[in-house]
Amino acid sequence: MAYRPKRTFRQRRAHSSDSDGAEEPSSEPGAPEEQAAPGLTEEGPPSGGGRAEVTARRVRGRGPRGRGRVWASSRRATAAAPRAEGGSGVPDEEGETPHSSESKDDQSSSSNSSSSLEEEFSSIVNIPDAAFIQAARRKRELARAQDDYISLDVKHTSAIPGMKKNSEEDSESEPDDHEKRIPFTPKPQTLKQRMAEETTPRNEETSEESQEDENQDIWEQQQMRKAVKITEGPDLDLSYSSEPQTVKKFDTLISLPPVNLEIIKKQLNTRLTLLQDTHRSHLREYEKYIQDVKSSKSTIQNLENSSNQALNFKFYKSMKIYVENLIDCLNEKIISIQEIESSMHALLLKQAMTLMKRRQDELKHESTYLQQLSRRAETSTNESLAVDEKTQWILEEIESRRSRRRQARALSGNCDHQEGTSSDDELSSADMTDFQKTQGDISQDHKKIFEDVHDDFCNIQHILLKFQQWREKYPDSYYEAFISLCIPKLLNPLIRVQLIDWNPLKFDAIGIKQMPWFTSIEEFMASSMEDSKKEDSADKKILSTVINKTLIPRLTDFVEFIWDPLSTSQTTSLITHCRVILEELSTCANEVSKGKQDLLKSVVVRMKKAIEDDVFIPLYPKWTVENKISPHSKFQERQFWSGVKLFHNILLWNGVLPDDTLQELGLGKLLNRYLIIALLNAIPGPDVVKKCDQIAAYLPEKWFQNSAMRTSVPQLENFIQFLLQSAHKLSRSEFREEVKEIIPILVKIKALNQAESFIEEYHLDHLKSVIKEV
Repeated sequence: MAYRPKRTFRQRRAHSSDSDGAEEPSSEPGAPEEQAAPGLTEEGPPSGGGRAEVTARRVRGRGPRGRGRVWASSRRATAAAPRAEGGSGVPDEEGETPHSSESKDDQSSSSNSSSSLEEEFSSIVNIPDAAFIQAARRKRELARAQDDYISLDVKHTSAIPGMKKNSEEDSESEPDDHEKRIPFTPKPQTLKQRMAEETTPRNEETSEESQEDENQDIWEQQQMRKAVKITEGPDLDLSYSSEPQTVKKFDTLISLPPVNLEIIKKQLNTRLTLLQDTHRSHLREYEKYIQDVKSSKSTIQNLENSSNQALNFKFYKSMKIYVENLIDCLNEKIISIQEIESSMHALLLKQAMTLMKRRQDELKHESTYLQQLSRRAETSTNESLAVDEKTQWILEEIESRRSRRRQARALSGNCDHQEGTSSDDELSSADMTDFQKTQGDISQDHKKIFEDVHDDFCNIQHILLKFQQWREKYPDSYYEAFISLCIPKLLNPLIRVQLIDWNPLKFDAIGIKQMPWFTSIEEFMASSMEDSKKEDSADKKILSTVINKTLIPRLTDFVEFIWDPLSTSQTTSLITHCRVILEELSTCANEVSKGKQDLLKSVVVRMKKAIEDDVFIPLYPKWTVENKISPHSKFQERQFWSGVKLFHNILLWNGVLPDDTLQELGLGKLLNRYLIIALLNAIPGPDVVKKCDQIAAYLPEKWFQNSAMRTSVPQLENFIQFLLQSAHKLSRSEFREEVKEIIPILVKIKALNQAESFIEEYHLDHLKSVIKEV
């Protein structure tokens, strides 16, 4: 787009026929202003500078307020301000006005002409109208047509000084022929032409020139309006203010019409009627107002009586906000809870796997070592057995732990302990220190989970109190909202936090009924039974639901990954907690608990895995086990009693697991497959009788409580046959007295028929009393 310079007013040269003699250049600062002042009364059009000065005087006469509004109102006023204040500028060859020269002229002119401008402006009272301006323009055109110039001696006989100034401005608006520019570009288009060519590509240069011209015209009109507003006043038009104003006055000499009493009476009656009508209307309005007051009072009373609805709404709204905040809090904290739970579970799992792997490795190395000893004994070589360093270190470590356990039993006075029944779950000092340190760090993180949370959002008792208030105030909406189904889900993260450092495999673990969350839920349920008239209140199932959804999954993880069935202490503690859980779940007789089934199933699976992986009873030649102090005999004894210990731990689940499941695991898989075979390979004697008596002692008495029962459990048939076989062997040996110990075992397991046959066969009449006592 071609750049078009701004429209400016240039000073005319002294030799021009239209120029004013007052515009000759002066070497002294302020000369243009001093010569332009008399030009207000001289004839002829003023130069561009004179016109700019007139405009500047008008703008400056308005004061700072007019200037502020100008630059703040439009872009055009900002561009025109320097021109109004600084007079005319001389454009350079490119059509641009240097700003430095304008600023210097402005500074010099403003300091010298401030006083003269105020005096001249005070003499201006009126603006010439349009007719006068047109007449001056026509006169100038006639003079230009005759002499081709305007004489400087022409005098205007105008009584208003401001007329000449406007005439000069209008005449200056049309430049002389020698100052006209050669049009190198198309003429500016009108608004209609631009609107007609809106859809066609327009010449950007022409559009900009037309816009500048329109802006210039608008700006001039605005300046004219501002000048008119300044000069307007109460005495603006003196010619019209001097016209006489006629005021009507009352003439007292005019005679009035005669007074008629009838007319007066009629008018009074009419007036009275109007007043009565007005009074009646006022009465009607008064009665209406009275009725409105009564209605308003009645409405107020109704609203006061129905204020419970507002309270209800307020309560429900507060509960809604509370529950939303509670859910947001739990959603934010659940990630931290899961991370800490995983850390604690991983720590316990690592410890359990370490002990299990150590036990299996030690069993493998010790068995391999004894086999090598057996092969060397069979070959009758006196060469020393070569043992690698790792096996030697493992054997020494095993023996050192056994020695420490023997010393501990001796100090405690437990002399009836059998080798092999120990759990062997001791950790080294370094491993124990590392375990305790990691566990302490997890416990610290566990305490920080809700340290920045208010008790109303992390304390189970406070949360249940909120819902208890709801149940007491609005029981219908409480039960309709099925809050009893929502409470277990809300409490799940908070209960899991309390269970993070809870280990059900430890003998000193806190009981479930002593936990804070358990007691809080029990109190909530107890208050529900008191408040609710329903016998089948849904709140009664909250505790069982919490156990199913939160506690049982936690126990199931311990059973599957951490529990060691060979540990009697762990098994006893786990069974104790499981009995409490099943007792609480039994309150919901009609509800089939999937969590309970999963828990019992995981127990069975874990015990099967222990039987398959941890039970190992080697069979050695009799000559190797006859010596009770030989390594083979000791190893076999330890492994047998380890199997008996597992047999005992399995049968401890009596009352928790079904009888057929226990009989299949304990009798079918362990007793008949491992223990009986080891007993058959043993030498008959008091040790065998002792082992059989211990096995019978571990059998649940519930299985043999039927008094009419004459035969034992089918899975014990092999065990009964072994007892009879042992009795026959002992009766013919030096251990004849041990037969008296076998008959009570047969009687205890309800093998009465076999016991009677054996007594009659060997004429043991003194043992018949044992059968009669049963």
